[in-house]
Parts: sequence; structure tokens; C-alpha cells
Amino acid sequence: MIPILTYHQIGRPEPKGSPYRALTVHPSDFRRQMVWMRRLGYCGLAMRDLMPYLKGERQGKVFGITFDDGYRNVYQNAMPVLDELRFTATNYFVARQLDGSNVWDAQKGVAPSALMSADEMRAWDQAGHEVGCHTLDHVHLSELSPELAEYQIVQAKHELEQALGAPVTAFCYPYGNETPAIRAMVQRAGYHNATTTVRGLVRPSDDLYGIPRVPISRSTHILRFMQKCLTRLEDRRRKD
Repeated sequence: MIPILTYHQIGRPEPKGSPYRALTVHPSDFRRQMVWMRRLGYCGLAMRDLMPYLKGERQGKVFGITFDDGYRNVYQNAMPVLDELRFTATNYFVARQLDGSNVWDAQKGVAPSALMSADEMRAWDQAGHEVGCHTLDHVHLSELSPELAEYQIVQAKHELEQALGAPVTAFCYPYGNETPAIRAMVQRAGYHNATTTVRGLVRPSDDLYGIPRVPISRSTHILRFMQKCLTRLEDRRRKD
């Protein structure tokens, strides 16, 4: 089984009591986690690079690295670590918030945090990392009409590809909000895989359009991190 890690922000967490504070991992903790995986002989890969392993076409000590939403602090704080260790990662961008912020969190009292610009997204790609899609507007897909849900999926791919000048083949369901019909839309749109918020390691039998991941939070100390990545105890198969 293969762990695919989920991160959001890599930076200094907001003050105690702030909503969603746990989703920001300190840069020193992120570095420690990546360095330990390298010391143990593991290679961190973007979803694109991980696909042969997920399909059983290749074997090796690999794990997936994903970031949701396209935060600028990932570009600033995580990318140098990834590049130093020669790891690749997938970042799922919200197509109509390039150079914007996490506006979808505003009603929950979450502090605004800057997202990558189109130039930064292209630099992320040029460094060997992967640009994935997180819809046009970070929406709950199952709460939309089928027509609007499909538009969010298809048009986001088109707009990101136009900005990037390259194919976008990885998708992530915002909020983990998906159904069999939505998975089918993602597949029809031409994506090669899609990740969820279901917790667990990836099994060979898993649907490539319903891939589970391992969430990493601010409070994930290094021993817990290793337990999540390297044991089956994390394979709980439940949504966040």
C-alpha cells in the first residue's frame, strides 16, 4: 500500500484558537518529515509520477505528496525542500483564484492567505512539480446541478491548461465532496486520477478516481508522521 500525503499551507500557523489552524504545517516540521522519508529510502512523487506505482506497473519505496488550494507559502517554503531532495509534488489549484486568496473560507472566520499567481504556478510546473485542478471556485460539487458540477470540472481544466500551456490531468474534490456520478464526470473530462479526503493508504484495488490520502496537520509530530506513512494503522477508510 502507498501513502499519499495531504497538506494545505506550509507556514507559521495563525494564533491559537484560529479556525483551521491545524491545516498549516510549520516549515521546519515539513522539512523534518521530508528529510526522514529520504533517509529511509523513500522517494516523494507527484500524482503524475506515482501513477505507474498505483497501477502496479512499477514497484518501489515511494509516497505521494499533494497540496490543496495552491497557497503561495507552499511555493515559498515547501518547494525549496522538495527541490533539494529531488521530490516532486502535486498542487491542486483553484482556477479562478490564481493570485487570489482562500475566499471560500471567509464565512468560517479563517484568515485570508495568498494563493500562487499564474507566474508562480508556471514556475512550480517548470521546477518539475505537477499542477492539478481543484475546480473553478472551490465548490461542493454534489450540491450543484449536474450541469454546473460538470462545468466546474471541465472549464477549470481548460482555464488551467490555458494559463499553464500544458495538460492538467490530476483532480482533487473540494471538501472531498463527490459521488459516483461526479467521479464519472472527472473521468470524462480527461483527468487521469482524482483524490479524496477519505483517510487511508492506497490499495491496488482502489478506484483511480477515488484515491484516499493521509492528512498531515500542524500537530503531527514526527513519530506520528512515520506511523501514518509506514504502517497500516492509518488505513481507516473514513472521511475527514
